[in-house]
Amino acid sequence: MADGLLSRRRFLAAALGAGATTALAACGSSRITASSQRSPLTGPVSQEITLTARQTQVDMAGRAVTAWAYGPQVAAGGIRATAGDRVRITLRNDLPEETSVHWHGLAVPNAMDGVPGVTSPAVAPGGTFSYDFVVPDPGTHWFHPHTGLQLDTGLYAPFIVDDPRERGGYDHEWVLMLDDWTQGVGPDPQQIFDDLVAAGEQQGSGHMGGMHMGGMGMDGGDVAYSMFVINGRPPGDPDSLRVKAGDRVRMRIINAAADTIFTFAVGGHRMTVTHSDGYQVKPVRADSLRISMGERYDVLVDVGEGVFPVVAEPLGKVGEALALLRTVDGPAPGQRRPEGLSAYPVGIEALQSDPAVELPAAAPDVTYDLVLSGSMAPYVWMFNGVTHDRARPLMVSEGQKVRLRLSNMSMMSHPVHLHGHTFQVGPAGGGGARKDTLLLAPMARADVDLVADNPGAWMLHCHNAYHAEAGMMTRLDYST
Repeated sequence: MADGLLSRRRFLAAALGAGATTALAACGSSRITASSQRSPLTGPVSQEITLTARQTQVDMAGRAVTAWAYGPQVAAGGIRATAGDRVRITLRNDLPEETSVHWHGLAVPNAMDGVPGVTSPAVAPGGTFSYDFVVPDPGTHWFHPHTGLQLDTGLYAPFIVDDPRERGGYDHEWVLMLDDWTQGVGPDPQQIFDDLVAAGEQQGSGHMGGMHMGGMGMDGGDVAYSMFVINGRPPGDPDSLRVKAGDRVRMRIINAAADTIFTFAVGGHRMTVTHSDGYQVKPVRADSLRISMGERYDVLVDVGEGVFPVVAEPLGKVGEALALLRTVDGPAPGQRRPEGLSAYPVGIEALQSDPAVELPAAAPDVTYDLVLSGSMAPYVWMFNGVTHDRARPLMVSEGQKVRLRLSNMSMMSHPVHLHGHTFQVGPAGGGGARKDTLLLAPMARADVDLVADNPGAWMLHCHNAYHAEAGMMTRLDYST
């Protein structure tokens, strides 16, 4: 595989499911470098974990829905470990088709990255596979399949990595997984994709098969969903956290959606943004937060008295995802839309990395241009004018400083995700946030710098599942 290209169908199956106080400086800078994991694993295993991917019945506000999940509920089966732990995670596949697990945000060894046909093997129905690695990268991460469109079935969960030197400074922690939902309530993901392709071939637009063509330049993605959820629960039966007035809550927010950018806000409260994609940023106060598919943000909220809506509003779409933050009993507030959603949302352009997690300043040894383009008709999305089946990997050597110059020449937004590495937005050492997923708005461009310190073949793709399926994927490969 390393010397050739997969066929389109095999490659698609392989490639994607898918005011501050000192207390705000929550995480230290301890990191397990990727290169340190290339030697054979010999230390004791801290955790033996079994994940079972299966079909399960879930209650969506009184509606029985068959979903795919790693536990009895959507977003269940999450993992928590400490940086430096060795974990052995056995995936059991009880689904009717093959699957995989990608550890989104974790710079694991290449053979453990969970991309069938490129790194780890696919797991057949009834089969198992054990992922064994030392956990790097403290922060808010998650995992999901990297097989077909399984990301849009509910098959995902958080992976929280604690820093042993973290000082804390909050009373409660709440993981919030945001998602657009079609499984069991609308067309299945493959039907959505087939309809997008068919509509593109017919030069069609508008509604088709219960699916909405987002329209170029609308930033509303390509699919209209009938439901949006937080932690697998719809607005009619929201997840909730009960605390005391005056408590400080750390919210770990993960956008697990396949096709939806969210604007996030907490009714009656401002947030303090402390981390992006698991890495510390200089704390910034925010009324609302823009979060794209695959991104994670940590925020701190000092809670007042009452019942408060926690809302993720889909950009360019109708509906909302809802949870409740409460200090008292009582129903959800009648006015659920937080005022903060009317404010301009904080995005990555407003954030600077904490100096402790900046890459060392260095001129790049190699620079690559990546131009993002595509269209709804025909339904094709590309890097550098070619789909994944014609893409040539970006070649690097271990130890090189690498610059990617990203230019979005389409009228749709694209969250660009790199496996096995993180990058600094802007020049290394220049103060930009450390990330593994970056949202590029229509006609926007950005330079990102990274260090080639984790040898292997690594996926680089749009984290809109349908754009990746339609071709917006390539690879970053190390020369041998």
